[in-house]
Amino acid sequence: MIKELQIRPFARPLLVWITGIMLQTVFSCCIYSWVLLLLPVIALATAGLTLRGREYFCYETRWLWGAVFLSLLLFLSIQKTAYSQSESVSEHPVSALSRWAREEQLRLLEPIAKLNLTDEEKSVLATITVGYRQAMSREVRDRFSATGVAHVLAVSGFHVAIVCGFLSFLLSFLPRNGLGKWVRYLSTIALLWAFVAVTGCAASAVRAGLMLTLFLTGLVLGRMTERYNILAASAFGMLVYEPLFLFDIGFQLSYLAVFSILYFQPRLQHLIEIRNPLFLTPWRWITVTLSAQIGTTFLCLYYFGRFSTVFLLTNLPLTLLATLLVPVCLVWMLLPAGFPGAEWLQVVVEWLAHRLLWIVDSFSRVPGAFFSFRFDFLMMLVAYGMLLSTLLYGHTGRSRYLFVTLFLLLIILFVRVIENLKLCGI
Repeated sequence: MIKELQIRPFARPLLVWITGIMLQTVFSCCIYSWVLLLLPVIALATAGLTLRGREYFCYETRWLWGAVFLSLLLFLSIQKTAYSQSESVSEHPVSALSRWAREEQLRLLEPIAKLNLTDEEKSVLATITVGYRQAMSREVRDRFSATGVAHVLAVSGFHVAIVCGFLSFLLSFLPRNGLGKWVRYLSTIALLWAFVAVTGCAASAVRAGLMLTLFLTGLVLGRMTERYNILAASAFGMLVYEPLFLFDIGFQLSYLAVFSILYFQPRLQHLIEIRNPLFLTPWRWITVTLSAQIGTTFLCLYYFGRFSTVFLLTNLPLTLLATLLVPVCLVWMLLPAGFPGAEWLQVVVEWLAHRLLWIVDSFSRVPGAFFSFRFDFLMMLVAYGMLLSTLLYGHTGRSRYLFVTLFLLLIILFVRVIENLKLCGI
């Protein structure tokens, strides 16, 4: 366990910071947290007087320095959370960055009105490209949710990764060494964050932007990148900036989905060895979809009370269409009027947008495309406890974890039986 934390140094401060957020949220201990600031001073003064003159003072008291760091970080987390809570109840003027992002978003949307598409198709196109959701109706969102592809509508890591990959392709002509390497890096980062800003700086988009920035920075500096450490570092940075992000649905779903993909996808992919490249890419997409679904199902049942039964059938074609549609549409929107080839790009954008919504409409009409099943908060925790014990059983093979899984499953079934009996008036 210690070795795992050593290669992921951001995991420890992230856990401490989240603890401070929860303590302030639940107990409002902002005033009492000042004790955490006094304890390190007292402990260091006492240790300095007791161990004065010893040759390896710093090494022998490394546990004390760790406790001091933990106490100070916990204090800062509680204070920052209290400050964010006070700021959230007061009104603030819109920042210059927000105004610029809003203006650029509306400017980019102007060409979409010229497309030969229905209003529904235009609203979907505006949503998946620049995150403009105001024009989308509740009915369209429900259809995407019923088919298990609601994540396509939210500008998330999927969209940011598409844009980053497209930028890397455009800048691939630059040399990979010397000055060209830095020009590629700085250009990619600047354009990537411009896209994140224009789309409204959603929690999922910022998370993806931070992760890709850290990853690309590690590559350009020639450093090894550890995926879980990058995930923890981006989460820590976001929560330091705004602790209340922890309670944002997009933040929770985004990080839980990425963590689940990092953990489950390699294991699922190795269940079936596929060497044919024609089948390998679809199989990877399937394993990514399954991995994300495993991690987010219980949270989605808590928030939305709906589970799609056709998500495997819809994710593959829609992922492919969105991968093509997002960069093509962005390029078309940025081209000046009358630019050679713009008409052909417009035809491609219209065809892709029409096909995307047609697939969603077709599958949303399938009988049994989804079923309603809502968890309360306690049942969600029990369900994730069951998932954790199942993973521990698979990792260690110890039977006690299997018994814990079965016991938690029994609790869930027992609660559901009681709820059904209440509905029947028994």
